[in-house]
Amino acid sequence: MMGKRTVAQEALFYSFSLERHVPADHLLRSIDRFVDLSGIREELKPFYSE
Repeated sequence: MMGKRTVAQEALFYSFSLERHVPADHLLRSIDRFVDLSGIREELKPFYSE
């Protein structure tokens, strides 16, 4: 439907940066390089739309 927007589109989306929320010296950053979670994306694929 085309027409004048009544709601600001910015309200529908949000920006989240993991880099901004996890401190540089956090334990998770040192573990990340040793853990391979690439298979998780394939396991969760059926739950997302095309």
